Amino acid sequence: MNKFRLLILLISVVLSITGTYSTAQSSKTKPVQDTTKVDREYALEASMLGYFSKDGARNPTLKANKGDRVRITITDTELMTHDIALEKLGIKSKTLQEKGSKASITFTADKSDTYYCTVPGHRAAGMVGKFEVVEGTISDATIAGQLPTKNGQPLNLNFESGTLKDWTATGDAFVNPIFAQDDPSPIHEKEMHIGFAGKYFLSSGGTTNYKLTGTLTSSPFTVTQPFAAFRVSGGALQDTRVELVQASTDKVIFHSTGQGRATLQPVVVDLQAYLNQDIFIRIIDNETGISQIPYIANDKWAHINFDEFLFYPTRPTFPNELNQKDIIILPPLDPVLHAGLSGTEAANVMSLPNGFRITLAAAEPDIIKPICFTLDPRGRLWVVESHTYPVPAPEGQGRDRILIFEDTNGDGTLDKKKVFAEGLNLVSGIEVGMGGVWLGAAPYLLFIPIDAKTDLPAGPPQKLLDGWGTDDTHEVLNSLRWGPDGWLYGTHGVFTHSNVGKPGAPDSERTKLNAGVWRYHPTTHQFELFAEGTSNPWGLDFNDYGHAFVTACVIPHMYNMIQGGRYFRQAGKHFNPYTYDDIKTHADHVHWVGERGPHAGNFRSASAGGGHAHSGAMIYLGGNSWPKEYRNDIFMNNINGAKLNQDHPVRDGSGYLVTHKPDFLSMNDSWSQWLNMKYDPSGSVWAIDWYDKNQCHSPNPDVHNKTMGRIFKITHANDKWIQVDLAKASDMELVNYQLHANEWYVRQARTILQERGPNKKVHKALKDILAKNPDATRKLRALWALHVTKGLTEKELTDLLANENEYVRSWAIQLLAENKSVSPETLKRFTALAQTDNSALVRLYLTSAMLRLDPAQRWDVVDALVQKSDNKDDHNLPLMLWYAAEPLAAIDMKRALELAQKSKMPRHLPYTIQRIGAIGTEDSKKLLKEFNDRVGKRDHSHENHEIQALIAKVLEE
Repeated sequence: MNKFRLLILLISVVLSITGTYSTAQSSKTKPVQDTTKVDREYALEASMLGYFSKDGARNPTLKANKGDRVRITITDTELMTHDIALEKLGIKSKTLQEKGSKASITFTADKSDTYYCTVPGHRAAGMVGKFEVVEGTISDATIAGQLPTKNGQPLNLNFESGTLKDWTATGDAFVNPIFAQDDPSPIHEKEMHIGFAGKYFLSSGGTTNYKLTGTLTSSPFTVTQPFAAFRVSGGALQDTRVELVQASTDKVIFHSTGQGRATLQPVVVDLQAYLNQDIFIRIIDNETGISQIPYIANDKWAHINFDEFLFYPTRPTFPNELNQKDIIILPPLDPVLHAGLSGTEAANVMSLPNGFRITLAAAEPDIIKPICFTLDPRGRLWVVESHTYPVPAPEGQGRDRILIFEDTNGDGTLDKKKVFAEGLNLVSGIEVGMGGVWLGAAPYLLFIPIDAKTDLPAGPPQKLLDGWGTDDTHEVLNSLRWGPDGWLYGTHGVFTHSNVGKPGAPDSERTKLNAGVWRYHPTTHQFELFAEGTSNPWGLDFNDYGHAFVTACVIPHMYNMIQGGRYFRQAGKHFNPYTYDDIKTHADHVHWVGERGPHAGNFRSASAGGGHAHSGAMIYLGGNSWPKEYRNDIFMNNINGAKLNQDHPVRDGSGYLVTHKPDFLSMNDSWSQWLNMKYDPSGSVWAIDWYDKNQCHSPNPDVHNKTMGRIFKITHANDKWIQVDLAKASDMELVNYQLHANEWYVRQARTILQERGPNKKVHKALKDILAKNPDATRKLRALWALHVTKGLTEKELTDLLANENEYVRSWAIQLLAENKSVSPETLKRFTALAQTDNSALVRLYLTSAMLRLDPAQRWDVVDALVQKSDNKDDHNLPLMLWYAAEPLAAIDMKRALELAQKSKMPRHLPYTIQRIGAIGTEDSKKLLKEFNDRVGKRDHSHENHEIQALIAKVLEE
């Protein structure tokens, strides 16, 4: 729910994935003990950072002799979903969802394989390793090392003297750093395994003295052998490390941290370049581990453990060697300095750019748990208080309510409040317009008519659609917003599964969806999936050109949503099994640090924007009072980082490349959880804040604070407070508002015109703007207003296909295909455009249009577009064209194969081979065999070999 990921924010390791797999076996079920007799057994700890063995090795290579009976058992070390599978053997353990739960796979070793986690994204994040079938005795033995010496005596670099002999300490971290007890260590948590050599090891803090800092320096010694190794563990932090230093220059020639675990691991150092030179060891701990974030515990890994520095004549091999590539050095914790503030205090500690100010507009008890809001034609805020979340109430027992707030004097305070409706259940999205209030309230999309005179319901809630899932109540339908085409748009999360249709409709008349963008038409009552994919988007907006963008969580955060597009998914499969690949993020950055996915750098991502959990999306189009550099930029709240991120989209090919700008605002308050932001008639921005210490979604209602909430207002020095009521505007005034610099007027006026219906005078005035205004954005506004008021004929739209502006041509294509059919004449014009139009944007809209038409009508347009070689490197077009071409194989396999051979799009031919193979008939097999024979007669290029190998694989399957 409020992206709670927004709440969800998954944040921290209590990742969203918790409890999301409805098909997974609950780890609360008492596990069945596997008593199968095995020859070789491995135990691994499972975390998002990888699989770890007891000796600390990350993703260790597991070995067995051929024919061995092998069991691999994993233990979940965090509140996240994990499993283990073998790729070639095709077996998988049960899915774990709770910390401490276990699962295993048992099999006979036959050939080498890869073990990995099947949860989407986890393998890429680093949960993958090798299983090797080997011959002979399996042993971890390595060559013996030798202690460095000085004056003929071995140095105390293994601490077996039980003292700091041969070392010099500064600070207090190394005053009494030598310990002898293991399993458990006296200064570590009992489940931690240190694994030191001999009787003693050194630690600068463990979990008891971690706040101490200091440095420990060894006596210098001569490098007498080409390799060395030492054991290290502890924090992967900038200020906890072991350094090898050249004595003559004080130059650091090697350094290593731990990898965030307690178990000591060997680090191998190549010292060949320093033979016969003096070096010394410096162990540094300048990290106190004290968290400045109130809801994050002090970091007990902010220390370093060390043991046994030895020389070796050749490079030693250790099964648990700590490789530098496995260490992600994390920056210090983000400096979020406040928590649990009053509303006034929270506003006072926020940091904004020069010229801006933020004020508290409302706070508890006047507003509690605001989960979504919108503005009406008077600029008033309609806010939903979410008292039911996270557990849906029984039918008729909901506790959510809708409040109407108003600032009556322009001082930034919402001094007037009305209750519009109460007793609502699990409301997660709101929009007003077309005569009423539209609510996402799973399992329903509701409409409540408004009595404009009383600001009260003019009738009971109407159930327009049902079947919306509640599997994961922070991933339900949300972010309702009117699109430029007059449809009501919204988003939906990946771990909630919906089957949407009109109440009482059979499955054949319903639409299955999870992650993606959907839309509903307020007068035709059509419902459809606009674009599929992402994770748990909790923010949607349109730019000046009517292009949709969403913000997402966990996975990369930014997507330009194209009609018919299929996008990278956090989990699950696309509904079309022949998708084969999907469109990736449109951003060139992420808002987290590290190379192991979004969670490794939780609360350490300030430099990157805050973290992986985003909520809200506002493309600022609020007029001229804000500096022009903000227009068309995307603002989203980063819940982990307590920051309002600002991203900048730039046209690139058929779509956009989105780059990161400096964060617009820092809340400096770890309880802040802004869910959405919107600009008003004065260009100022309102933001709702689900103020709560807990940042993660939980199905346990007691986890969430039920008494707090805020609304803030951001203004620029140039903003002028305005009182308006567009509902009272004349038709021609509403037309003129299509030229306004502030998009709030444009959208409100268009929706009112849509509600009022067709009007010849309105149409004439809008067509005049469309024909004569030189600004493409004003032409588009006129075009959209004409469309929603039914003011355009097919011929007029078709004529716009020749317009000089690519945006106008593009939108003419989309509107012509709105009803999923076009005339033969229009289809001919589409084909001509596909052949001659040089705009990548126009080609993209043509491709989207094809996805809406019957496949039999697509041939000529797709044929022309796939042969445009300048489309092959476009971010969107190759895959969009595949989505349009894929059904053609089921109509005419031979023609589809011929089309694929002409195509300049990457992977078009391999995908077509796979698609034909999936048909599985004798005719399809014969066609592929004949094609294979023809390819075999060509030159022996790598490409032809790949094609033949793919055909062989497809035919085998």
